[in-house]
Amino acid sequence: MRQISPVATLFAVAVLPLALTGCSLMPKEAVKTAVKAAASAAPAAPAGAPATDGPNKGLLTGMQLKSALAPAAFFPAGYTADPADARDSGPGYRPPVTAEVPTPDCTKLGGTAWTGITGIDGVSFAQDAYINKNTSEEYAQEVDVYQGTTSTTVLGALGMLSKACPSYTDEQTHGKVTITEKPLAGVGDGAWVITETNPEWMGGTTLVAARVGHSVVTVLVSGNGDKGLAGATKLTNELVSKLKGKA
Repeated sequence: MRQISPVATLFAVAVLPLALTGCSLMPKEAVKTAVKAAASAAPAAPAGAPATDGPNKGLLTGMQLKSALAPAAFFPAGYTADPADARDSGPGYRPPVTAEVPTPDCTKLGGTAWTGITGIDGVSFAQDAYINKNTSEEYAQEVDVYQGTTSTTVLGALGMLSKACPSYTDEQTHGKVTITEKPLAGVGDGAWVITETNPEWMGGTTLVAARVGHSVVTVLVSGNGDKGLAGATKLTNELVSKLKGKA
């Protein structure tokens, strides 16, 4: 089983030309409109100053999101926190960013911060990961917060990943990773589950994305048995339950 390498940067500046509904790609003009809207958004509140008005009003900060992540006690015995993958945006907010790139970097689906493949950066985030050093299996969790209806846009893009990235080449094994995706019913305000398989791996990896209000939960779980599906679903439900009514 591979071990997911920590990602050096949390967000990539690459956007998928994906529609919220249907199977067609988003027209280029629509992407340009989204970029223009993001660029004209109101400036973020200064770091350390909770938003009392404006587009960030009521949105959770990275510090608040950090406390919403599943604690060490949630994970099975043998898993320990990976300090290199623990990050958050602190007590304030960042300016939202949306950028266009013609072709998505599908290899980002092999990293813990895989939501960065959308190219849409939220105003706050928190993430960490737990690794079993004996088996190289991993649990990674992240929550990103967006202004307005952007969380719906992000989930719509994540729900189209298997169409944009039906496969990619694993950097460690050089094997072909096959991507399959389907809706995950009854989780948050909408959710998708992605399964990654590679004949060179002993097991597989499951990615889950779920929306809760203005927040998008993304998890990655690698496993030897059910390819991480049970663990990923359980972790997602844990985060969704902690964010309900707050996000």
